[in-house]
Amino acid sequence: MSDVRQHAEDIHDQFSDHLDITVDDVEERLTTLVDEYKVPVDEGRRSVTNHYLEEAGLEREDIASGGSEAVNVEDIEEEEQWVDITAKVIELWDPRSDSVAQVGLLGDPTGTIKFTKWAKSELPSLEEGGVYELKNVVTDEYQGRYSVKLNSTTVVEELEDDIEVGDDTSEIEGALVDMQSGSGLIKRCPEEDCTRVLQNGRCNEHGEVEGEFDLRIKGVVDDGIDAHEVIFDAEATESLTGISLEEGKEMAMDALDTTVVADEIREKIIGTYYRIEGPTFGRYVLADDVEELDGPVDAEQLLIKARSM
Repeated sequence: MSDVRQHAEDIHDQFSDHLDITVDDVEERLTTLVDEYKVPVDEGRRSVTNHYLEEAGLEREDIASGGSEAVNVEDIEEEEQWVDITAKVIELWDPRSDSVAQVGLLGDPTGTIKFTKWAKSELPSLEEGGVYELKNVVTDEYQGRYSVKLNSTTVVEELEDDIEVGDDTSEIEGALVDMQSGSGLIKRCPEEDCTRVLQNGRCNEHGEVEGEFDLRIKGVVDDGIDAHEVIFDAEATESLTGISLEEGKEMAMDALDTTVVADEIREKIIGTYYRIEGPTFGRYVLADDVEELDGPVDAEQLLIKARSM
């Protein structure tokens, strides 16, 4: 079976309960994009999916993606995946939007993760301290912090058994040896409840949008044994470098180039020793507490090591 045919069948399965379409209809539309317009098949699939979402009057969260897999919280390392988790509600917060019914923190023995439950999903309420099996939730990501969203396809089952929630806080000490792409002044999708970083002015879900500026560092800290990927949000980046989001925007405007911000940040932090503490989400440590240390840093050797990564 060709890749296009397989994608067409997957899309058909998603919309067969909502639209009167055949697999051949979907395949024809997808083939036109891939063969005639030379669109990559993954981007073509997103385009066709968005077309049918609009035609059906649905949101992306209203459709499943062809089956979900039971995972632990620590295994969630990718956005837009459909998974099943069993977790305890650790804390509930006040929603900031009328479109959100509940928001809070879930935990299992491997760690914790934020959850959002949409108001339109009309799912039963989750209670603090309750343990639930949540089937068919979709993953999301913001600044390296993964979350799950409960939607109209989610199945909620309360369990009688209690579970122990694991501690996912990390503390590392080492030299910041590299700054990854996606650092400095970036733009995020402005659509409600979407915080995806834009690539060439495009959001993976909402297409071309006028992004909103944000500031971050995606760094690599070497403790002498392992290399740890660390994300510093705008507040942590300003604390580390003295460069605020507004100052970063002004620097980019003066130079007509956003890369000057990343260059300035790199100059300030590479080769410096830090103690960093924060929660671990997937492969990332999120910098909540940062302290600069005096360390025997050989900047030249660190740069050589960074270039070899």
